[in-house]
Amino acid sequence: MFGIPGLMAGEPLTVVPTFRVFWEAWNLVNAHYVERSAIDQTRMTYGAIEGMLDSLGDFGHTRFLSPQALRDEREAISGRLEGIGAELVLREQGPTILAPLPNSPAERAGLKAGDTIVRVDGQEILGLSLEEVVRRIRGRAGTSVSLTVIHQGATVLTDVTIQREQFTVPSVTWTMAPGTSIAHVLVSQFAEHTGDQLVQALNDARASGASGLVFDLRNNTGGLRDEAVAVASQFVGDGDVLIEQDAQGTRTPVPARTGGVALDLPMVALINEGTASSAEIVAGALQDHQRAKLVGSTTVGTGTVLSTFNLTDGSAILLGTREWFTPDGHQIWHHGITPDVPVPLPASVAPLNPNQESAMSPEALQASQDDQLLRALEILGSP
Repeated sequence: MFGIPGLMAGEPLTVVPTFRVFWEAWNLVNAHYVERSAIDQTRMTYGAIEGMLDSLGDFGHTRFLSPQALRDEREAISGRLEGIGAELVLREQGPTILAPLPNSPAERAGLKAGDTIVRVDGQEILGLSLEEVVRRIRGRAGTSVSLTVIHQGATVLTDVTIQREQFTVPSVTWTMAPGTSIAHVLVSQFAEHTGDQLVQALNDARASGASGLVFDLRNNTGGLRDEAVAVASQFVGDGDVLIEQDAQGTRTPVPARTGGVALDLPMVALINEGTASSAEIVAGALQDHQRAKLVGSTTVGTGTVLSTFNLTDGSAILLGTREWFTPDGHQIWHHGITPDVPVPLPASVAPLNPNQESAMSPEALQASQDDQLLRALEILGSP
């Protein structure tokens, strides 16, 4: 319509002078770039979209998903996954296992928290993004992947071959902290039915004699907002869980739901630099309602509501269309949630999860390096 490739009828005239330079660059690459085999039209298009979204500054939240990444995202939200069953983080030494999931192929193969991955199927992965590393490790059930790892504290490389499986990932796990009557409840993500799983865990903990609760949101990168509201409502009896603000500045409070099962249980919540999105909603609600002291380190600060916009080739844009505020009106985006009791944890120390903890003696727990968990237990009156 305007004589510029890619522009369609109905598009605003304002994009013409701005977008012209994009097509100039596109055409120059296609005409003159020397390594012809490297020119991939789809990859170039996806890269351009990713760069556009990155310019908005909502890093790690607003983002582009390829068709495969979109399918992976939906699987994760449903709690059904295919792969080896290990959570990864990117640390200074490289991609590192945060924790293998209980009874997962990764756990059965001997992978442990703190193991660093060096190669995947014989290929060096140094310098790759975490998303690319995860993409190489994940795969369909029944296939295998070979990992070269350095176990934490070791100096030699170990090769491990793991057969991928399909499994369901629980959002909520818990155990009684060894030697105490304090329940340690971990919410690892806000997926479908997380609220229901939490209610079951809290009821089981009470039936087991729990006198207090360590509520763990560390490394919880978020998920479904409605599940976050359901989770917060188990502890907050009335008032708001959060406030949402749209692009026009209109604010809408989101109230707590009735029927919480742990409104009176003494609790401390754990947060860290991996706590994001919906997990920050819950942390902010607990803090503003003075329902729990927050122990740990300042959270990520991804306080936007993501809306999914599907594109014609099966890819999608997850776009921040609304912003979250805590019940008292504190901005989460770019600020995060600040703990009431700051307790840093070295990058070399992985937080304990309930599955690891359940196999520990009281002495082993006290000797652990998880200072955040130990401080929470101390606040709750545990020896």
